[in-house]
Amino acid sequence: MGLKKKKKADLKRINEDSFNEEVTYIDEKDVEIIFENEEKINRKFEKKGPLKKYIDLVKNLFFMLKDYKNGNYREMPWHTIGSIVLVLLYVLNPLDIIPDFIPGFGYVDDAGVLALALKLIQTDFDNYMGWRQIKEGTD
Repeated sequence: MGLKKKKKADLKRINEDSFNEEVTYIDEKDVEIIFENEEKINRKFEKKGPLKKYIDLVKNLFFMLKDYKNGNYREMPWHTIGSIVLVLLYVLNPLDIIPDFIPGFGYVDDAGVLALALKLIQTDFDNYMGWRQIKEGTD
């Protein structure tokens, strides 16, 4: 059994199989890139029409990453962390499948990739949100 050669994630593909494959290339450096760009990512969701409705979801994805990184919540596989990072990298990239500067359509693919990622991590997301609700009730 050979080792998989490390490559950079290809953010030009969007279907479920390729998304799952690309997640395998996400590493700790990619997680740090997301944290370094958290404000930029949040601004993109706060100001852009079609993405604005996802701002709470994105904030919760950041909470998931932070709680995982800080060791507060480890009840999710690396694939879930990689999926979150991959979708946030995709959103951060202005030159994805449909470039963000195209009026009316530039953020449609971002929303689609976000929906796909949520579909793939739904159980872990729901478990995390339940844990967080319990934790906030005890604080």
